[in-house]
Amino acid sequence: MIKKPVLSYMGLGLMGLPMAKHLLSQGYVIHGYDINSSSLEKAQTLGVVTHPDPQSAALAGEIILLNLPTVYAVKDVVWGDKGVAKVMQVPQCIVDFSTNPVSQGRSFIQALFQETGCAWIDAPVSGGPIAAGNGTLTVMAGGHAEDFSRVENILRDVSSQLTLVGPPGSGLVAKTLNQLVVGCLHAVIAESAVLAENAGIEAACIPKALSGGHADGVLFQQLFPRMLAKDFSPRGYARQLLKDLDMVQDFAAELKMPTPMTAQAQTLYRMLVHKGHSELDTSAIVKVFDR
Repeated sequence: MIKKPVLSYMGLGLMGLPMAKHLLSQGYVIHGYDINSSSLEKAQTLGVVTHPDPQSAALAGEIILLNLPTVYAVKDVVWGDKGVAKVMQVPQCIVDFSTNPVSQGRSFIQALFQETGCAWIDAPVSGGPIAAGNGTLTVMAGGHAEDFSRVENILRDVSSQLTLVGPPGSGLVAKTLNQLVVGCLHAVIAESAVLAENAGIEAACIPKALSGGHADGVLFQQLFPRMLAKDFSPRGYARQLLKDLDMVQDFAAELKMPTPMTAQAQTLYRMLVHKGHSELDTSAIVKVFDR
């Protein structure tokens, strides 16, 4: 039997905790850190060996996993006062599940290699907390083939769909495109849900009625009923999707490409957040249409 590497997991929140739980079930030993003490307590009850700072956790592991909400959190965990870059040594490497802006992500990858000689594989994920807990995420990876091969088994253990998109930073490009589509679909599905509710029909039958047609899809089947039920308990935060749409717009601006659909979804999410709903689920965008 091939010995599984010891993992250091930074970020045990909405996505990180269920991913860590699943990896534990696959036989990995995990050392973990999170800035939130309650997240650390939850992780500890699952079997994660918790640490008071990123460096301490990094020293205990062979592969360092990041699952952090913002690019600022990533920078702090890697290069802050207790940042992992200060203690990393080859052959340690970073696998980053976070959603980072492409240009900043690429600069992080290059900086870590120049400072430590260690590789950084960008491996953003899609699928939400349920898929994270089931090990059925979609993973979009960027990295050199030899570095990817070292962590491929870990990535396969958390995913049902894994693609090495290309060289370092390529996974972030794929995730940026993913968030463009996801953000716009949220807006369109919300619009359709509100129309259905006001059309004098049994709106709840629409997901079944459209099942198998061109309008059908995983997001449609998940979001439409949630929007009708006004169930906005967070599977993903509205503020996070707004952050991602801002990231899409910045990336498009770098390429000098127009993104009118993304701009509209971005505006709707900004309205939602400005109304005080930043901590609600992404499906709460339907509230923008309330009359």
